[in-house]
Amino acid sequence: MAHEPHHEAHHLAVDPEVRTDVPMTHREILSVMSGLLLAMFVAMLSSTIVTNALPRIVVDLDGGEAGYTWVVVATLLTMTASTPIWGKLADLVNKKLLVQIALVTYAIGSIAAGLSQNMGQLIAARAVTGLGVGGMTALVMVVIATIVTPRERGRYSGYIGAVFAMATVSGPLIGGLIVDTPGLGWRWTFLVGVPVAAVALVVLQRTLHLPTPVRTPGERPSIDYAGALLIVGGVSVLLAWVSLAGHQFDWASLTTAGMILVGVALLVAAVVVESRVAEPIIPLRLFADRTTSLATLASVMVGVAMFGSTVYLSQYFQIARGMSPTHAGLMSTPMVLGLFVSSVATGRIISNTGRWKKFLVGGMVAVVIGLALLSTIDAHTPLVEIGAFMVVLGAGLGATMQNLVLAVQNQVAQRDMGAASALVTFFRSIGGSSGVAALGALLGHQVADKVTSGLAKLGIAAEGSGTTLPDLDTLPGPVRDVFQGAYGDATALLFLVAVPFAVVALLLVSAIREVPLRTTLDVAPSTPVDEREEAPVEVEAAR
Repeated sequence: MAHEPHHEAHHLAVDPEVRTDVPMTHREILSVMSGLLLAMFVAMLSSTIVTNALPRIVVDLDGGEAGYTWVVVATLLTMTASTPIWGKLADLVNKKLLVQIALVTYAIGSIAAGLSQNMGQLIAARAVTGLGVGGMTALVMVVIATIVTPRERGRYSGYIGAVFAMATVSGPLIGGLIVDTPGLGWRWTFLVGVPVAAVALVVLQRTLHLPTPVRTPGERPSIDYAGALLIVGGVSVLLAWVSLAGHQFDWASLTTAGMILVGVALLVAAVVVESRVAEPIIPLRLFADRTTSLATLASVMVGVAMFGSTVYLSQYFQIARGMSPTHAGLMSTPMVLGLFVSSVATGRIISNTGRWKKFLVGGMVAVVIGLALLSTIDAHTPLVEIGAFMVVLGAGLGATMQNLVLAVQNQVAQRDMGAASALVTFFRSIGGSSGVAALGALLGHQVADKVTSGLAKLGIAAEGSGTTLPDLDTLPGPVRDVFQGAYGDATALLFLVAVPFAVVALLLVSAIREVPLRTTLDVAPSTPVDEREEAPVEVEAAR
């Protein structure tokens, strides 16, 4: 481990079981990753598995549209707002303990959600679950960065892609099966992940041994409580605004103005605090690095383009194409397959060559092309054609998402690894949350307009039509065709709107200078960043 600058107040105390002089073998890394990937799986599964169950849950607990919205928003708020805090804590205290705390938090929230008797209890439980999910999302990448050098990290990214694929595809299927199985019901969509979390906890306890940041006797970690509160408050207010605007109140309203004003004021105050404390939650010095700044901005754009558009594909398949929820879930397979293959292939090539920028740029080009192709679909586009478009988009995302994190991790010292890794995830979540809300509002307006005009041509009054999801089985043929056509055209528009965001992300990643992936876990403190950027790449065979 490289020595930190003299002004740093802490150092690494080594667990007796940790070998600092000998790199971990491939088998040892896989043992650790088995626990980490189980944790990541339950984190991703926590949202996808309840998607098909939410309508029935809301009915059983006597909830309404507001309750439905807040069940989703509560998890989103706590997950996103807590991500940078988990990341910073990983730089200050034991990472293994933090992962275990995140798993336990997730389990407590899931059990409480499964036992909820009303919407208020369920919303509170999902907020707790979101805290755990935020921790696991941030910490898994940090721990991997602690045990695997940037040069070799690519070969393991395929496993992350596989977990993402499994959670995305299997979540809706498992959820639908649980809800429809006598003797189980929707409560088990929350409870089913708890045993998996318990297994992950046991595996990590046995296999994960890491150096632990400690201080001199009597010294405690300097935690920026004020900055944490301001960041959580500001992000939560703004995310609540983009999530609820257009549903609970108008986009152009006094409520909107007030929430924006409060959210921005809290974040400005957070920046002031972060610039003055010894251990900021988000170290502003990270933005002095060109790669980190550009990758962070690109992550926002990728989040908007990816989450903002693809989240409504399931709705397109169910309404515009009349598929069942289970069938619609299966239709995500082409995109996930493209993501998985791309992630594995590019990761291994990057590990062998040390070069990553061409895959990052090529991935964003594929994202732009995939979004543009999907902007041409309608309610009658052949499914094979749509599947091919989704493969292109998935391949682009597979080459982009992990490599943005890798580019940033390659630039920072271990003492900032948690904060830097969480930074990329945090801003991608911000972009995704904003994109989902804004494009969802656009989808609603477009559907309402198209349904109104379509029904008018049939001589049918259209009051309230298009504002709620239709039950296609109860509609006459001509009316059904109007709704399906409206959702098909409106979904295509979302992809078209997402294209400019992807283009901006492409320009940003094109401006990143390629820094050879280092073969050590920490940077050499005596080597300036500029010199590292100009250093030649050593071509080594990955272990």
